[in-house]
Amino acid sequence: MKTIASLPLDIKLMNGVASALFGVLVLMLLGTSLAYVQQLPLFAIRGVTVTGDVSHYNAISLRANVMPRLQGTFFTLDLHAARQVFETMPWVRQAVVKRDFPNRLKVQLQEHQAVAFWGVEGDSRLVNTFGEVFEANLGELEQDDLPRLSGPEGQSAQVLAMLNTLQPRLAPMELTLEQLELTPRGGWRAQLDNGTALELGSGSTDELLARLERFLKTVTQATAHYNRSVEQLASVDLRHADGYAIRLNGVSTVEADDMKKVIQGNR
Repeated sequence: MKTIASLPLDIKLMNGVASALFGVLVLMLLGTSLAYVQQLPLFAIRGVTVTGDVSHYNAISLRANVMPRLQGTFFTLDLHAARQVFETMPWVRQAVVKRDFPNRLKVQLQEHQAVAFWGVEGDSRLVNTFGEVFEANLGELEQDDLPRLSGPEGQSAQVLAMLNTLQPRLAPMELTLEQLELTPRGGWRAQLDNGTALELGSGSTDELLARLERFLKTVTQATAHYNRSVEQLASVDLRHADGYAIRLNGVSTVEADDMKKVIQGNR
């Protein structure tokens, strides 16, 4: 029986190094080939398929506005960066971006649904259904009779929630909130669509609703006392503990005793 002699250690080391170098070379060649394939014009992003509840954008407008800002091919495109590009579009609230082999993107968009203006008169910012403030072309609004909300920065969701709480209470009397403001000190002011200024005061939502309900239950009686209607209210102040004060269009002076009756009579 023949005995196979083992190779010297230096030969083994040389063979190992040669194998390792060959492996590295193969990996480098594969990497280079892959990088070359990834950059082929065949895989350049050429189209976008848009889905979702979209009314302000389509594939053509997105291709014109977004495609020049995307960097990379089907393989190298950073999807997170691509999503951020889509979300910089004025009406886009959220975007989900996926690859569509070999050279397209599938984009699902969620647009802002404007429910109010935000800020002082003339401010072009808008509030969406989530209470988030965003900017967009006002000329593209589907309706331009939205209420105007205002308040400290970061409080838009709270102001919208208060609007949605108060408006159903006013609707049975065919009154609509046109403006609602949260002051820096936490007080609430409003204006109705008939021009009536409404001071709601501060406090919890329940406290505000209690004052408003007291006003709504008795305002017809209060205005009739002066032969006026609710539409002729110039201002209403609900901040009084025992009732409320009103000022009527066409009534220039009110005697102190009469005003006292208005306030105390609505306890």
